Amino acid sequence: MAGRAAESQAGPGMGAGGLLDRVGIPKPLLFGYIGVLLFMIGDGVESGFIAPYMADNGAGTDVRAGYVITVYGVAVMLASWFSGALAEVWGPRRVMWIGLAIWAVFDVLYLLVALGAENYPMMLVLYGIRGFGYPLFAFGFLVWITNTAPTARLGTAVGWFYFAFTGGLPTLGSLWSSMTIPVIGELGTLWSALALIFAGGAFALLGARNRPGGDRLAPAGVTTRESLHNSVSIVWTHPRVLVGCLVRIINTAPQFGMLVYLPRIFSDDVGFGTDKWLQLLAIIYGTNIFFNLIFGALSDRIGWRTTIATFGALGCAVSVTVLYFVPTALGPDYYWVAVLAGMLYGATLAGFVPISALIPSMAPENKGGSMALLNLGAGGATFVGPAIASLFLPLVGAGGVTIIFLGLYLVAMVLTLFLKLPGENGGTRGGTRPATGAAAAAEPEPSAAR
Repeated sequence: MAGRAAESQAGPGMGAGGLLDRVGIPKPLLFGYIGVLLFMIGDGVESGFIAPYMADNGAGTDVRAGYVITVYGVAVMLASWFSGALAEVWGPRRVMWIGLAIWAVFDVLYLLVALGAENYPMMLVLYGIRGFGYPLFAFGFLVWITNTAPTARLGTAVGWFYFAFTGGLPTLGSLWSSMTIPVIGELGTLWSALALIFAGGAFALLGARNRPGGDRLAPAGVTTRESLHNSVSIVWTHPRVLVGCLVRIINTAPQFGMLVYLPRIFSDDVGFGTDKWLQLLAIIYGTNIFFNLIFGALSDRIGWRTTIATFGALGCAVSVTVLYFVPTALGPDYYWVAVLAGMLYGATLAGFVPISALIPSMAPENKGGSMALLNLGAGGATFVGPAIASLFLPLVGAGGVTIIFLGLYLVAMVLTLFLKLPGENGGTRGGTRPATGAAAAAEPEPSAAR
């Protein structure tokens, strides 16, 4: 692709001695990373209080507010799926512009027409449509990264993406609201998110406006309809990519599922209280942010698939069990143990980061389709986790649900063994360890079609 060719001829600062090159950030996309961080801070501003706020301002009950968030989640899932296919034919830059516009326009309408008038049907419609915004912006940029970053450092580049993504939602977004709510109130805080969204859009789209990889990626003859079809047909043309989608769902499904029952258990039953529970949550995701970088870089050395299977799937199988059973057994006097357990889960959760490098490389001739399916997995996790928790909690209790999540991570470990790159037949290259240096020059890379 043109983006890959342009990247190989990058100018000063992209050499081996460049700081950005050393840490694994593609220099042309630096402002894009900053933009995604700011954008996701804006998107995450509401994450800690939007449900009860809607319940008190038009929705009526927490359950009805939950319906609004469910509709929003459907939109997130669909937009996550389509972002890869649309970025291929429209270009990542244009898809990001559309995501920014959707978020801004429908957020203003939501605040004025839905919340302002306490109109519940309009909450469902406007907040739901706004859900298409952030996946198009963020995952559009992820496609840009996978078509620009050098293959040997792709895991690291993806790790920086999730550093920015998770750093904004929910970590710094929640911190922002904790500082602004006492000053300008909840509604004022919701309006302040627009400033962050526009700042993120300006950094990403104006700062990287002339950078390679942001325009159309698909061949000239491919239409939008064909690209969307490819995002579906890849299920049967590359069934292992579908396996990757399932692994991606399992990656964060327990994370969202535990948020159904852990808040009340840790706050009330264990006795930590709400403040310490929220602090624990911040510690978990704060740890995850930095380990996104660590495992992204490590995966470029020991292999993407190896990192996912061991540190990600097997690591999470252990840590999700420890996170629930150890604090509930020890009680409120051992909060520091809960902190360590939370840090362990946040760290191992980052072990799945290389999947965003591995899956597109498994189908280099249909990267848009593979990214679409991968993003569908990311969106689908927001439903699968809470659905499992809601369905099984009355039957087997919180401990039983945690064991189910343990089992899912073990399933993911087995499924990861099937995630092989083109040309691999149980060998040790590709998904196990990307070729670098002389080996990369001597052999065509599986992802050379980027």
